[in-house]
Amino acid sequence: MKRISVAERANWRAYAEEVGFNFHTFDGEPYWDETAYYQFSLQQIEEDLEAPTEELHQMVMDMVGDITRSEEMLTLLNIPREFWSYIWNSWNKGEPHLYGRMDLVYNGFGPAKLLELNYDTPTSLFETGFFQWVWLEDQIKNGVLPDSADQFNSLHDKIEQAFAHLNLPQPFYFSSVRDNAEDKGTVDYLMDIAAQAGVDVRYIALEDIGELHDQFVDMDNQAIKGLFKLYPWEFMVQEDFAKTIMAANTQMLEPAWKMLLSNKGILPLLWARYPNHPNLLPAFFETASSEPLSAGWVRKPLLSREGANVDLVTASGEKISAAGPYDDGRYVRQALHALPKFRDEYRNADTYTMLGSWVVGDSAAGICIREDATLITKDSSRFLPHIILD
Repeated sequence: MKRISVAERANWRAYAEEVGFNFHTFDGEPYWDETAYYQFSLQQIEEDLEAPTEELHQMVMDMVGDITRSEEMLTLLNIPREFWSYIWNSWNKGEPHLYGRMDLVYNGFGPAKLLELNYDTPTSLFETGFFQWVWLEDQIKNGVLPDSADQFNSLHDKIEQAFAHLNLPQPFYFSSVRDNAEDKGTVDYLMDIAAQAGVDVRYIALEDIGELHDQFVDMDNQAIKGLFKLYPWEFMVQEDFAKTIMAANTQMLEPAWKMLLSNKGILPLLWARYPNHPNLLPAFFETASSEPLSAGWVRKPLLSREGANVDLVTASGEKISAAGPYDDGRYVRQALHALPKFRDEYRNADTYTMLGSWVVGDSAAGICIREDATLITKDSSRFLPHIILD
């Protein structure tokens, strides 16, 4: 695993705008960053990332049924009691799932460690499945990379295959919050892939979804029988339309049982079932009597996103915190396994690197890489491409 500096493509910003990647820059700072790339060996990808991703995924899937039947675990996860039966039915009916992303810490040596699961509304999809693949093709064509360079990136193809076999209701609607460019970019990309797979796709802003006779309807009062919603389940169950969710005959992607896996409480549940697993970090539900983990720890709300409201204490006692809106619930503590530090020659600064490993259905489908100047990866953290080259 190496971080290698490289010249940017001359026209990449214009091309990004042309293909709808209009969130490549946040507040004047780069989000997409191609001043460097990460290089992995094939062995690192296959043995250290791909295989553990599929094993971890199977481990969490094996827990879902037990959680849906356990009042204790549902209570620990702060799942609203009125949704317990709905989640149980969602799992027992075998409602299909599309994709997810697990965040890993990996330095090129030793086992990757699971930091958390993003199994409900993961973004960075377009950047992974399309834009970094185009970067690879361009750099090979321009002679910057050899013809033998590859990428761990079957995300687009596997999502297309999934849409072709999910047998979704037609038309199938896709929804996101209005005026969120990144979310809309993710949904547009998924819609494009679904259309390639033969799905009759429609877009509707979340705010435009109506309710009629215990059904969700579009702006023409047509029933919405199938919906991909890039909106977190923990928000949905608090909305005024929550009762309609339980009454409506709408197939959801992701399904309701996925809210169990995007909850940080899955981390201590995993550790309790698989203690000392090489790809897991010690994790515990925080209580009033919680003792700090001796070699450093990370404190996370059960429900938070993009590093918000995370507190991190290093083994030497240094504390790093990220602000956010998720400070009114239960927390977990996870042992610290610090992100690897690399030198960013372009900025003449140190940078910390986190890997996202994608799962489509039940198969590993590729990786994405995020960098930040701190040990906490946030929504503003940069996205860098990668290659496989031995």
